[in-house]
Amino acid sequence: MSVMDASADKPHILVVDDDTRLRELLRSFLSRNGFRVTVASHAAEARERLGALDFDLIVLDVMMPGQTGLDFATEIRRSDDVPILMLTAMGDTKDRIAGLETGVDDYLGKPCEPRELLLRIQNVLKRNRVPA
Repeated sequence: MSVMDASADKPHILVVDDDTRLRELLRSFLSRNGFRVTVASHAAEARERLGALDFDLIVLDVMMPGQTGLDFATEIRRSDDVPILMLTAMGDTKDRIAGLETGVDDYLGKPCEPRELLLRIQNVLKRNRVPA
C-alpha cells in the first residue's frame, strides 16, 4: 500500500481560521494524530476547498474577516451535513447557544487543551460513523 493509499483512509478535516499560527499548529497536531488536514484562512477559501474535496469534519472559527463562522456554518447547513466543530474565542453562553442553533455539532472555546479538541473531534466523528 502506498503512502497516498494509507492517507486516503484517514478522516479528512478542514480547519478554517484566520490566525495563521493557530491554523498551522492545528494542522501539525491533527496530522500527528492520524488525520488528513486541509486549511483555509476564511470562509471564501473554505468554500473553494469544500467544492473541490470531501471532508469528514470542519473545525471552524467564528470571528474571521468577511463572512463570520456562524454565517458560514448556516450556509453549509443548507446543503451539507458535514460535522462542524466551532473553535472560537467567543465562549460566552450566548455565543455557544448561537453556534449550536446554527446546527454545528460541537463548540469549544479558545484557548483549548489540544487533547480536549482531539477527543471532541473523535467523538463527533464517532457519532457520524467516521473512523478516527
